Amino acid sequence: MITAKLKKLRKAMEKELNHKRYEHTLSVAYTAANLAMVHNSDTNSALIGGMLHDCAKCISDNKLIAICEKHSLNISEVEMNNPSALLHAKVGAVLANDKYGINDEDILNAIKYHTTGRPNMSKLEKILYIADYIEPGRKHAPNLKQIRAMAYQDLDKTLLKILEDTLVYLTSSDGQIDPMTKKTYDYYKNLNI
Repeated sequence: MITAKLKKLRKAMEKELNHKRYEHTLSVAYTAANLAMVHNSDTNSALIGGMLHDCAKCISDNKLIAICEKHSLNISEVEMNNPSALLHAKVGAVLANDKYGINDEDILNAIKYHTTGRPNMSKLEKILYIADYIEPGRKHAPNLKQIRAMAYQDLDKTLLKILEDTLVYLTSSDGQIDPMTKKTYDYYKNLNI
């Protein structure tokens, strides 16, 4: 049953996404499943989350905003300034539920928070966040080799390192920092991992 569902989702993503985004999606799904195996988590949930994490990435900014408004999703100033980068995750969770029939709250939250993270993430949420960052097609992230090795040892330390590197990058490049990313970083930093 799950195999048929995954095949259906893969075909849907191939139609919805451009080629480069589809290749990234497959890579994230398989990386997430691999991390799930290593960290004793459900591989099917990881595959589904990975397959759908960017299902809204190829939607126009105006449509992303319209979907958020239709579903009464709050849009921060930072999100309004960077809809493609940030709103695709929120909208992706909506589409995963409404269009693709996913009603597992953990999978939906993993999709919703795969770009910013959030305090007290579930194991699946951490896995998808990390898989999106370390998938084999990713080439230009700082400390990538180190982070890839860490991911198979400790999810929390890996998550904290990615968040730290993301904040350093955004600060040094004058990028806007989503408040949730900073809140997530502070939460995990204060755990003294």
